[in-house]
Amino acid sequence: MKINIVCVGNMHDKNLAPLVDMYMKRINFYMPAQLTIIPDIATSKTMPKAQQCIKEGELILAKTTPADFIVLLDERGKEMTSNEFAQFIQKKATTLSRNLIFVIGGPFGFSQAVYDRADYKMALSKMTFTHEMARVLATEQIYRVLSILNGSSYHHD
Repeated sequence: MKINIVCVGNMHDKNLAPLVDMYMKRINFYMPAQLTIIPDIATSKTMPKAQQCIKEGELILAKTTPADFIVLLDERGKEMTSNEFAQFIQKKATTLSRNLIFVIGGPFGFSQAVYDRADYKMALSKMTFTHEMARVLATEQIYRVLSILNGSSYHHD
């Protein structure tokens, strides 16, 4: 199994980008992983939000295969503790022969096509975060669960 984190938009906050890079390196210590960036869609006041979601959705789905297990990071998804998330990852690692894809959407969420394709929806929190912060939180939590599963001292119960 390989992990791929698909994100819409570039990192504009130069203070957060090194954190994502650090956690991606740590994740790769335990499991093959990559970060796939979907470029920002040039929006204007004339492009409706729904149309932007559709265009972003097409780009997201183009980065996946029918065999991938897709997890949307969505505020309406299931919330988990780090230990519950570790159990989720462990189960997927033992049962999936396909890639595990985590998707962080654009500023207006996901298109219906992306929701329809998703295998699971997970919330980082009920709070709203910038997409850049969601990227940091997602990579840190993925690293945390891999450290839990591998008996590292990084996580403390």
